[in-house]
Amino acid sequence: MPRIVHFAVAFLLWMLLTWSVYLDNVLAGAIVAALSAALVGHLFPLEAKRIISLSSVKRVLWFIYYVPMFLLYCLKANFDVAYRVMHLNLPIRPGIVKVKTTLKGDMARTFLANSITLTPGTLTIDMIGDDMYIHWIFVESDDPAEQTR
Repeated sequence: MPRIVHFAVAFLLWMLLTWSVYLDNVLAGAIVAALSAALVGHLFPLEAKRIISLSSVKRVLWFIYYVPMFLLYCLKANFDVAYRVMHLNLPIRPGIVKVKTTLKGDMARTFLANSITLTPGTLTIDMIGDDMYIHWIFVESDDPAEQTR
């Protein structure tokens, strides 16, 4: 079952990225998706069935809330990094901070770590237990509680 889901997701992603319904494109997408499902389909997470079905209204509503918030903070971070790069004195104070998370699921924690890494000026270094180690371009405070907030 995970391989079929992997094939469907890979093929759908191929079609969305190429945005073409020509026969050669569809065949190439089907071949690439089939090869991908055959070679690494067993690695597809078992929790993916819950994500793809989207049966939980709560999960959908949280996702609808999350996307605009992430885009807003990502846009703000882009302008912040651009300001720091173009400033004559290069106002940076880089450092690695320890942030405690309350998320328990592996997929939720990975989603958070990837979101942090996608935001300019930050990079998730490691996750140990409930703690995440994040490299920031400008560390404002040495207080762990304020950093987590």
